[in-house]
Amino acid sequence: MKAIEIRNKYLNFFEKHGHKVIPSAPLIPENDPSVLFTTAGMQPLVPYLLGEKHPEGTRLTDYQKCVRTNDIDEVGDNRHLTYFEMLGNWSLGDYFKEESIEMSFEFLTKELGIAVEKLSVTCFAGDEDCPRDEVAAKAWKKAGIPESHIYYYGKDDNWWIAGEEGPCGPDTEMFYDTGKPACGPDCQPSCDCGKYVEIWNNVFMEYFKDKNGYTKLKQRNVDTGLGLERMAMLLQGKETPFDTELFAPVMDKLVELQKQDIIESRRIVAEHLRSSMMIISDGGRPSNIDRGYVLRRLIRRMIRHMNKLQIDLNELSTLIDINVDNLKEMYSDLEINKEIIKNTINEEKDKFVKTLAHGEREFEKEINKLNQKGIKIIPGEVVFKLYDTYGFPPEVTKELAEENEFEINLKEFDELFKKHQEKSRAGSEQKFKGGLAEQTEETIAYHTATHLLNAALKQVIGKDAHQRGSNITVDRMRFDFNCDHKLTVEEKQQVEELVNKWIQEELPVTKEEMKKEDAIKSGAECMFIEKYPDIVTVYSIGNISKELCGGPHVNNTKELGRFKIKKEESSSSGVRRIKAVLIK
Repeated sequence: MKAIEIRNKYLNFFEKHGHKVIPSAPLIPENDPSVLFTTAGMQPLVPYLLGEKHPEGTRLTDYQKCVRTNDIDEVGDNRHLTYFEMLGNWSLGDYFKEESIEMSFEFLTKELGIAVEKLSVTCFAGDEDCPRDEVAAKAWKKAGIPESHIYYYGKDDNWWIAGEEGPCGPDTEMFYDTGKPACGPDCQPSCDCGKYVEIWNNVFMEYFKDKNGYTKLKQRNVDTGLGLERMAMLLQGKETPFDTELFAPVMDKLVELQKQDIIESRRIVAEHLRSSMMIISDGGRPSNIDRGYVLRRLIRRMIRHMNKLQIDLNELSTLIDINVDNLKEMYSDLEINKEIIKNTINEEKDKFVKTLAHGEREFEKEINKLNQKGIKIIPGEVVFKLYDTYGFPPEVTKELAEENEFEINLKEFDELFKKHQEKSRAGSEQKFKGGLAEQTEETIAYHTATHLLNAALKQVIGKDAHQRGSNITVDRMRFDFNCDHKLTVEEKQQVEELVNKWIQEELPVTKEEMKKEDAIKSGAECMFIEKYPDIVTVYSIGNISKELCGGPHVNNTKELGRFKIKKEESSSSGVRRIKAVLIK
């Protein structure tokens, strides 16, 4: 069964069960300060999971484009992906465990035709905070899962929370038995031996955790996620996602073009190309910070491995054409944005070729220093500096070292690189944590202030100024917007004065729901209008600002305090960035 068929079956199934099909949110989050990319299906729905009314009701389903880069260095093995598609269905204070499990079982066994004996499930084992989830286990037994295929695990496996505080609850996970031999008599879904593969996760969000412990939420939600690539792989009997139709045409072309046969490199090129194309199509551009840096890293890692395969880098355009043709049924935006994708990737390729040349010059300087000291081992810190500062691949450093009869201190480099990875993961986790845990009075105020800033920029710079991204913490806001020049002192002053004028006017902030086409006619602004559902939420600030937005916002601008621009700088080509604070 092809991936597109699985997606369509999923959406049709849940639509028949009273769910409204909503569009996938863009990979570049709009008005979400917590993450660089959309990382999960629940992320765009955070306000509604916290109790805000969704315009489409209490039962929702969609497919969500996602990017996660915590394990970018693992891509190349048989399972890791940075871009993937998540199928999800949600109950916002509607049905709960029993109905959720009943529908999941029906979809897996009836719609996808998976034999019951192939399925195992896990439930929360219980602890001092929450009892053993016998309700979920009983529902699985009633649906048809034998008791011998039901397992109980603790919070590490069957409890979901974003970060350290926020909405949370036990979950139940579904596993597919691949038919591989058991690793031993105690082989269970918790094993990493490859026999069991997790395919679906239903989170029963009924608690809220803060520094004082757990309390019950007023609204109980169900939040689910099913990985499309993984499911396609299993149903097609393939060993890896790279063997499915999602990657096969590009993988085949790489075999045709390569002069060195390295399976890991082919996977990296195919995976990073797809991820880069999806990010660029949704508005991402390479840069030295945040999501732009992630995109730059994906493209450059792809180019490095094309070099390892000894493939002419001019073939990138051919590979992009193949991917667009292969994926356009699933992602029509790729065809629309094909030339932008090509230009962006090829420009980055040209820059990286220069970077490699620069890195080689730096390498020469380093080994000349070592030669003068009679040292023939390159320290790990030098290898890491070449990698971290100049983007110079460690495998290239190793090859050059051997050519010059040097060794490298791999142990030292590995230790530094491991610390670098841990720091990156911690930063990513902290950003994701904010999605549910950091909707404070401060961040809500900054969220409203971005709307005022957007309106002020339109008046000062021109009506074609539009938001291109934002990042908010409890201490400051950061706002990206398209602009072809550095703002003058006078322009910054005008923007600041306008925002403060509107704050002092104590403008009301109002919310209304309307049809998408009516919102457009009314002049409401948003990025990616085509991604919104038929019924949308529009926030207005007096007659100054009107935007499609999920919220939340303050009730009146008088709650914001004084607006102060701290810095204005370049974010990327054609995009400027303002950093500002609210002083109360």
